[in-house]
Amino acid sequence: MNLGIFSPIFTLCCLLLCIYPSPAVSQTAKELRGLELLGDIEQAITSLAERVTPTVVNITPIREIAQGQGFQRRAPFSQGSGSGVIVREDGIIVTNNHVVGEDAREADIRLSDKSNMIARVIGRDKETDIAVLKIESDRKFPVAHFGDSNALKVGQWVLAVGNPMGLDRTVTLGVISGIGRERLNLSRYENFIQTDAAINPGNSGGPLFNLRGEVIGINTAIIHMAQGIGFSIPADMVSRVVDQLVSQGRVVRGWLGVGIQSLTKELAEQFGIKEGHGVLVNEVYEHDPAHVAGIKPGDIIVSVDNSSVDSPNQLSRLVARVGPGENAKILVLRDGKELTYLVPIVERQEKSTLASLPLEKSEVTLGLDVQGLTAALAEQFELEETVGVLVTKVEPGGLANSEGIQEGDLINEVNRKTVRTVTQFSEEVAKVKPGQTILLRIIRKTRAFFIVIKTLP
Repeated sequence: MNLGIFSPIFTLCCLLLCIYPSPAVSQTAKELRGLELLGDIEQAITSLAERVTPTVVNITPIREIAQGQGFQRRAPFSQGSGSGVIVREDGIIVTNNHVVGEDAREADIRLSDKSNMIARVIGRDKETDIAVLKIESDRKFPVAHFGDSNALKVGQWVLAVGNPMGLDRTVTLGVISGIGRERLNLSRYENFIQTDAAINPGNSGGPLFNLRGEVIGINTAIIHMAQGIGFSIPADMVSRVVDQLVSQGRVVRGWLGVGIQSLTKELAEQFGIKEGHGVLVNEVYEHDPAHVAGIKPGDIIVSVDNSSVDSPNQLSRLVARVGPGENAKILVLRDGKELTYLVPIVERQEKSTLASLPLEKSEVTLGLDVQGLTAALAEQFELEETVGVLVTKVEPGGLANSEGIQEGDLINEVNRKTVRTVTQFSEEVAKVKPGQTILLRIIRKTRAFFIVIKTLP
């Protein structure tokens, strides 16, 4: 039997045994006191559920379909496709963007009193999978308030409320299983809360409450074929997105203007820093804030506004929070020295992306040919940079091939030394003794990244 679903009850029983171990108290008295405590906890949870469930709604997107010369509205699923939570008494609802869909402008909202109303989509943010709707009504609605998701601790009890499989306002109890979860490829800015409170299809967009009845997350995903692994977008991220979508219909994020990648063990050794401590700048975009401030490729960004950075995703989130026109204090390591830059952040444009290329460790022999770069070759391989040597051949099965180097890549640094000619490249490579590593900076079209090649002993 899988006892995972009984974890809250099991925890309570263990707690009671710890509280009432004294042999001086009779067994009957202990049982009565234990039942009394359980009753108090049960009452607190049921009262919480009664208080928060009226704020949770069932959402069915309304899509327009062509019919004759005009359009007819229809709701394709009578049972609804997701959940949402009312966060302002004028009818502002928060849900997932994937619940609303890309083409819907309105949604049918089923309230706790079984009534149905129409809500208009007033903003959506694909980067965090958040959408905001507003019910078209003058009445005041019951609301849920955001709590402080930055203060969450693993093991804290939570309540998930939603409409799984069309079952209105289903309540499940669980704990926070983890915080700061990322690299799930669910959205660009990931910082998920993991919970074992049961989340099923239809729960998406519904709230995750703490025991004070505050929304500390918006339920967004589950891992299929797993039990008790669900993910919620933290409230601090949700509330900022909601405020911007309500006030201006879009989300404005800061842009630093760098390409970044994680620090692998090999890269960390090359740059003299602990693995996972900071992120590596592999490219600085000309005329963007980082370039203007003086940040360079090869710098290690270790903090933004005194908040430590340990992953590319985290750096993206921290920079995105800085408003355009504001200065961000960026602490970098360069050649073992700490440098601080005040960088005037600009607005991130949709076309801008942060480069991140994970690398796999390999210990086979190096195999590639290079030649000088000409204007014609630069145009052929869509290279914007013109300093370096061009990779013309990559041997199958060689280390360069295993590390992902491709024909048409431009190598412009060897062990942090700029190389402009084949001779300079050969000289720098010749300095490397067997068994040592080579740090290369690669340019591929408009992207740049570092790799480490370990030679055979």
